[in-house]
This record gives sequence, structure tokens and C-alpha cells, in this order.
Amino acid sequence: MEQAVSIAGALLILAAYAGNQFALLDRRDRVYNVMNLVGSVVLTVIALRASQWGFVLLESVWAAVSGWGLLSLLRGPQTTDSP
Repeated sequence: MEQAVSIAGALLILAAYAGNQFALLDRRDRVYNVMNLVGSVVLTVIALRASQWGFVLLESVWAAVSGWGLLSLLRGPQTTDSP
């Protein structure tokens, strides 16, 4: 079962990447960021369970960056008022 979940997580990340490369998804799309976030969180948890520290580092940073991108999108455009 863990292998199936791992494959699903990897497929989410790969589908987002392929979608971006083939101009089907933009990096600013919520769907793109959600796919990356969910896929990388799944793979982080699996790597933690297996004590694969390099993979934990890679996927947890991937999740953090995707989460940051998603939060930025959800907040909307930020405007700065000049005095």
C-alpha cells in the first residue's frame, strides 16, 4: 500500500511538471501548486518513515516552496502604497 501512495505522490509532482512544460499549467496556477504540495508532502512522510534523510530534505523543501507559492496566490496581488 505504501508503494501505491508513493507512486501517487510522485505522479502528482510529475504531472504538474509535465503540465507546466507543455504549457497546460502555469506555475502561478493553484492546481499546479496544490499538485506539487500534496505530492511532496506524501513523499516527505514516506521518506521520514524510511529514514531517507536526503529525500526528506528534498521533498520537505519542495513542499515548503509549493506551500509558499500557494499562499501567495491565495492572498492575491499585493499592492504597495507610495506616500
